[in-house]
Amino acid sequence: MSTFERYLSVWVALCIVAGIALGGAIPDVFAAIASAEVARVNLPVAVLVWLMIIPMLLKIDFGALGQVRQHLKGVGVTLFINWAVKPFSMALLGTVFIGWLFRSLLPADQIDSYIAGLILLAAAPCTAMVFVWSNLCDGEPHYTLSQVALNDVIMVFAFAPLVGLLLGVASITVPWDTLLLSVVLYIVVPVIIAQAVRRMQLRSGGQPALDRLLKALGPVSLTALLATLVMLFGFQGEAILGEPLIILLLAVPILIQVYFNAGLAYWLSRRFGVAWCVAAPAALIGASNFFELAVAAAISLFGLNSGAALATVVGVLVEVPVMLSVVAIVKRTRPWYETGQAS
Repeated sequence: MSTFERYLSVWVALCIVAGIALGGAIPDVFAAIASAEVARVNLPVAVLVWLMIIPMLLKIDFGALGQVRQHLKGVGVTLFINWAVKPFSMALLGTVFIGWLFRSLLPADQIDSYIAGLILLAAAPCTAMVFVWSNLCDGEPHYTLSQVALNDVIMVFAFAPLVGLLLGVASITVPWDTLLLSVVLYIVVPVIIAQAVRRMQLRSGGQPALDRLLKALGPVSLTALLATLVMLFGFQGEAILGEPLIILLLAVPILIQVYFNAGLAYWLSRRFGVAWCVAAPAALIGASNFFELAVAAAISLFGLNSGAALATVVGVLVEVPVMLSVVAIVKRTRPWYETGQAS
């Protein structure tokens, strides 16, 4: 591990502070960057995501995707967490914390909207950043790609009825443009680019050439991750400085939800004898949120200035630092996992 990687948590903290400070100091610049979007998908962030996930996608040999059949237990655990546990646990946590414990500290007319935003945040698993988390914890890349693709297929059919059930809304307007564009930008395009580069490297210099490229891209991927942090916190710099208590209170159920679902997925994987290289990304995918879709759905259903929209934005802010902490946890607990793993 390089010095840069060893002190990643320090760089993350510095980037969060820098993002908030810059967002408050030069809000017009960040507003201009934030406006560069299509179907509420920010294009500069999308480019940074490419730089983060392509190194992992370069490791994928499509001829070996059939090996995923060896990891069906891991697939089952993740599907269970993503679709049967996470949305409902967030509905419960939102009701307990926002609707009850923190009620007196929040605007009364926004309570239901905040809870709705939290539910939207948890109703769909992440499409892009999980590739980054899986790569950071040396997760099985073929499993990760297959799991994300399967979740995306389920999302197309399950997102609207699931949200409708939990919100008690009869008709949900799914932001299809955001959903489909995110899949194209965060899966289809980077997979095509990565596979083209992979074939070129293997053709020109074999596996050693590919390994050298992967090593060279390591710092690029982490730098893009840190730049993304600066941008995300910069976009919301004014909101964080203007409503710090609300941001903090909304973050509480999100944090609990992430750690609960990641821990449950990790524990179930261990109980079912899932290999650690699959259990680690399973925990991360199980805890992740598709925040682009959540933000778009919240704005579509409740409006740009609604409590629901703010709650989903808090999810964006929490996502990167908390998922990095989950990466650290699963890596540090690998000996424990493999010692007590069921066969």
